[in-house]
Amino acid sequence: MPLFKRTVYQNFSDVCWQHKILNATITYPVTFAQNPFSRRKRVSDERVDLTKKAFLKEIGLTSIAIFLAFAIGSLIIWATGYSVIGVYRNILAGAFFGRYAIGQTLTQTTPIIFTSLSFLIAFRCGLFNIGAEGQFYIGAFAAAWVGFSLHLPVVIHVVAALLAGAIAGALWGFIPGLLKTFRGANEFVTTLMLSYIANLFTSWLVSPGGPYHGSQWANQTVRIAKTAELLRILPPTQLSIGIVLSIVMVLLIWYILFRTPTGYEIRSVGANPDAAEYGGINVKRTQIWALTLAGLLAGLGGAGEILGTHRRFIDGFSPGYGWDGIAGGLIARSHPIAVIFSAFLIGVLRAGGMRVDRAGAAPYDIVIVLQGLVIFFVIAPSFIRLSFVKSKKRKVWI
Repeated sequence: MPLFKRTVYQNFSDVCWQHKILNATITYPVTFAQNPFSRRKRVSDERVDLTKKAFLKEIGLTSIAIFLAFAIGSLIIWATGYSVIGVYRNILAGAFFGRYAIGQTLTQTTPIIFTSLSFLIAFRCGLFNIGAEGQFYIGAFAAAWVGFSLHLPVVIHVVAALLAGAIAGALWGFIPGLLKTFRGANEFVTTLMLSYIANLFTSWLVSPGGPYHGSQWANQTVRIAKTAELLRILPPTQLSIGIVLSIVMVLLIWYILFRTPTGYEIRSVGANPDAAEYGGINVKRTQIWALTLAGLLAGLGGAGEILGTHRRFIDGFSPGYGWDGIAGGLIARSHPIAVIFSAFLIGVLRAGGMRVDRAGAAPYDIVIVLQGLVIFFVIAPSFIRLSFVKSKKRKVWI
């Protein structure tokens, strides 16, 4: 048997080498001179077929998981004394029946796409960005400040406000990335703590004693200038052109992850940081870049929410879009294209849940239970497979 051989993986789309030593397998990505982006190395038909099969398999497993989640959810609804048919009928009515319902669903979906991408890009690098809520808020306030403080032409003003939100969010992601790589601080803790800091800081800014308190009856800023507003595309709903921007970002993140050397580095570090470093990848730089990009996406989502939906910064305006992004990224199985569908599912539950609550069919909390069940059934098989693989590993001293 040769010492090295090329191998195709269904769950890892990069060409890797396997090093066989004493019946143990050490897998590491090829160097850039050998990577699949080189013009000299073309992806084989066999690899494409395997990738398609794996993708279809993931879609099937996710669909079954969602079905099981709603089936168990039906039992919980019935056990708590509410009408199963009534709850699901109101969810569908609140999400799809009528122009306003569809607009509300897409309005709820838009920020969740951004925060799901934020969680996904860090997760692909082996990092947990659970601070998207804070990055969302800090980006939202930065965009609002540019919106009401500067006086610029229409297109330039919108672009400037969006860039301000993206840069502010990126800074909020860069800090935990720096702490992770140079001080060894756990990004789970730092992103969470910075999220609370962002929430409380922006809350103070618009409080009655804060510098940007713009209303006597609510903790909010003044309204942004008309030139900074994103166009609403489905009146009388609040759906803005931000939904188009979110789709563009999905495609851009997909391209970065799967068609650029930077994306290759991110996925390689996420798969095995030691092997990636051995292959010539700067792991610290990649981790900082991944968390910075994650913050940028969440901040851009917050900017779009302010410019397109609320038209001013309002304390506590987010019902938890940052936390929904974690759910969206997990349900999408960390694939950018699938984020569109996972975020739409959560948007349906949010918009439909408000109808359920208003109609008195059940409390809104029942929708949160359904969302939790979906997450559990989607990620449970992965944890089971991971536990099984770990139990089969053998320790080898080299």
